[in-house]
Amino acid sequence: MLRTVVCVSGGGTNLQAILDAMDAGRITNTDMIAVISNNAGAKALERARKHGIPDVVLSPRDYPDRESFNRAFTDKMCEWDPDLIVLAGFLVRIPESMVEKFSGRIVNIHPSLIPSFCGVGYYGLKVHEEALRRGVKVTGATVHFVNEGMDEGPIIAQKAVAVEEDDTPEILQRRVMEQAEWVLLPQTIDDIANGRLTVKDGHVYRGGKV
Repeated sequence: MLRTVVCVSGGGTNLQAILDAMDAGRITNTDMIAVISNNAGAKALERARKHGIPDVVLSPRDYPDRESFNRAFTDKMCEWDPDLIVLAGFLVRIPESMVEKFSGRIVNIHPSLIPSFCGVGYYGLKVHEEALRRGVKVTGATVHFVNEGMDEGPIIAQKAVAVEEDDTPEILQRRVMEQAEWVLLPQTIDDIANGRLTVKDGHVYRGGKV
């Protein structure tokens, strides 16, 4: 079983997509052992509790400095020692110590087709506002492994989503979630749980060894 921890900051719609996929059998060989959030008021925590999944709140605001928080965050993750860490709308940068400890075991969902509209400052609704400002005709979502950079890790999967003429950032955000994020993230977890992904020279391949 793939022992998985999900990190969230807000409503937890991607978390819900994962839970629904697990309930429906579209994610197999996976056990969600915990949900962690930096936000005590996150609706995602309610979603976890309804499924009987342990939840933990760990916020940088509760520590005297970022170094102390990073140490506590990494220690907590080491205590769980999951096979996979899923960043599902998590707005806290992962400490380098954690990236090093769990190299190749952390994945993130980003609401654009990387390398477009990604990196520092690109998160949540801001990504879709910028996509509309630039007038792109196609956007989407990307699942990637996490490394020391910001949205720079090996790309696992991407899915394109059309931009409509009358889109607002909110409408586009919802379409990207429904058509791309909620499809890609569960699929990726199932692929990892069942050994379908191989990483070589910074590229992710689906299937056997390369």
